[in-house]
Amino acid sequence: MIDRLKIHIVDSQSARRAQLARLAFTAGCHAEIYADRAELLAHAPSDGVILAFDSGEGDPVRPVIEGLADKGGWLPLVMFAANIETDRVVAAIKAGALDYLSLPLDVGPLRASLERVEAEADSMRVQRERAAEARERISRLSAREREVLDRLAAGLSNKAIARELDISPRTVEIHRMKMMGKLGAHHAADVVRLRIEAVGMDDIAA
Repeated sequence: MIDRLKIHIVDSQSARRAQLARLAFTAGCHAEIYADRAELLAHAPSDGVILAFDSGEGDPVRPVIEGLADKGGWLPLVMFAANIETDRVVAAIKAGALDYLSLPLDVGPLRASLERVEAEADSMRVQRERAAEARERISRLSAREREVLDRLAAGLSNKAIARELDISPRTVEIHRMKMMGKLGAHHAADVVRLRIEAVGMDDIAA
C-alpha cells in the first residue's frame, strides 16, 4: 500500500514540481518539494521515496545515494525525464535508481511505479541491515584474523592460508577459532555468509 507514502520531489522547475506534487496527492501520497539535491540533502529525509528529475547532465543518482549515506540513511530513488535516453536510464539503474519514468506522468503509472519500488525497497532494507550487522561483526577482528577470514571465504584450506601468510597451520587454526568466536559463527559456512553479506553492502552503495 502506498497511501500516505511520502514522496520527495526534486526538480529545479517550480511549475513542474507543483504539477508532480498535485499528481502525488491524487495518487494518495504526501508530497515534499525541493529545488535541488542540496536542499534535499540539507533536510535528509528518513522515510518515503525520492522522485528526482534527470537534467541529462552528470550523474544524478550516485550523489543523492552517497549524500544520504553520509548522513546514515537510504531511500529508494526514482528518476524521471521529459525525453528518455536509453543510456541515461541504464546508467541511473546501475547507479542505484529503482525506476525511471517518462514525462508527462499520469496517476496510474506513478502509483504502479511506487508500488514496485516500495516492494523492492523493503527487500533492500533487509539486505542493508544484514550487511551492516555483518560489517560490524567483522570490524571486531584483528588484522590477522581478517586476513584469515578473507582467505577462508575465498575457499583456501588452513594449509594454503598458512603458506600465503607465512605462518604455521596451527597458528592459522588459532586465529580461525578466535575469528569464528568473535563473529558468532559455528561453521565455515557461517563465516563465508557473513563475508558475502558485508561485501554486499558495498555493492549496494556503489
